[in-house]
Amino acid sequence: MRVLVVEDEEFLAEMIAEGLRRDAIAADIAHDGREALGKLRLSAYDVVVLDRDLPGLHGDEVCRHVVQQQLLTRVLMLTASGTVHDRVDGLGMGADDYLTKPFAYEELLARVLALGRRARPALPPVIERAGVTVDTARRLAVRDGRPLALSRKEFGVLEVLLRAQGAVVSGDDLIEEVWEEHTSYRTNAVRVTLSKLRAKLGDPPVIETVPGVGYRMGHGPGAESGPRTGDGQRPVDAR
Repeated sequence: MRVLVVEDEEFLAEMIAEGLRRDAIAADIAHDGREALGKLRLSAYDVVVLDRDLPGLHGDEVCRHVVQQQLLTRVLMLTASGTVHDRVDGLGMGADDYLTKPFAYEELLARVLALGRRARPALPPVIERAGVTVDTARRLAVRDGRPLALSRKEFGVLEVLLRAQGAVVSGDDLIEEVWEEHTSYRTNAVRVTLSKLRAKLGDPPVIETVPGVGYRMGHGPGAESGPRTGDGQRPVDAR
């Protein structure tokens, strides 16, 4: 999941973003409405955590942009005003949810995760393939009954591969889904993370490399015969 935090209070914006990153969610930050529009034009976000009372371009205008452009992005609006009129007004202009300041981070996280599920094709919160299970709600990963101690990036990569349901996911797509902005595939971030993830998943390997294309979750032990690539994974015919 990829989230844009739009908040002019820098400390609060950093606190929210760092919390999301600890929970394996890629989070970018914008401090005003115009910066938010620029980021929305460049990247696809699942959720925007949007402060309503932004300087310059108001948060309402950012919300209207998301609605008018028919973006799949879900909007969680933040405001210091919690009156019924304000909540109805915010939801009426297209916000998907509303949270009043001050708030508990745990509640914000729960709302972001719920909106993220609505931004994507419906899938169960528990995903399984080839003996690997990810519980996205509780942020738990297991292989054949063995708990996996994954970093937030490793968890994010594993979740994206499982959600693809056997389809190939490119390195650029993994960067877009899991890493923050300004990260390039040329940094080797994906390859290093995949190497560590494969080691933690153990044998037999279940993450396949499609040379020149990307990666995918295999079907398990039955798909592991045949030659391997240089990184120990069986190559997949990309034709």
